[in-house]
Amino acid sequence: MILDEMLEPVSRCFGLETARALVGLRANEQTRTRVEALAGKCNEGQLTSEERAEYEAYVQASTLIGILQAKARRVLAQAKAS
Repeated sequence: MILDEMLEPVSRCFGLETARALVGLRANEQTRTRVEALAGKCNEGQLTSEERAEYEAYVQASTLIGILQAKARRVLAQAKAS
């Protein structure tokens, strides 16, 4: 995946504190509620163009954060193994 490759140099900059913070990162309740509402409308084919753009931005951000969290978990696992 291109995004994963592009973020590899970033993950080499993670210290343990940063890695732990990334692993623990969660969206707030308001954001989770909004994403769930948009997802429901998306599944029903009822998103407006503005809502679709917003939903796609949330999905892209979630993908980015998920990749960073996976890399942070790897950093923590390597630190634990050494």
